[in-house]
Amino acid sequence: QLQLVESGGGLVQPGGSLRLSCEAPGLDAYSIGWFRQVPGKIRERISCISHSDGYTFYVESVKGRFTITRAKNAVNLQMSSLQPNETAVYYCAATDDETCRARYKYWGQGTQVTVSS
Repeated sequence: QLQLVESGGGLVQPGGSLRLSCEAPGLDAYSIGWFRQVPGKIRERISCISHSDGYTFYVESVKGRFTITRAKNAVNLQMSSLQPNETAVYYCAATDDETCRARYKYWGQGTQVTVSS
């Protein structure tokens, strides 16, 4: 059992930056993805980092603006140039698949990110 906890959400102005963190004991044995869900829309996978640190993924819309990194039992997501349509609940999740393609088994509770002027 992996109990993921997200933190770092909050209110930012358009164009601003925010760093999210996903933490859990044993997290470094898993590939970790970041997802976001806008109210009324489907959940979207936006980034992933493999458990070996040999592979990262970014959805096209965040390339060049978001950076995913590992720390000890943690994965961080640095987000820059945030826009209002990226207001969402952001979740991290864990998979055994080093390619980040398999179904994610464990999910955190989410952290709210609000981008507003």
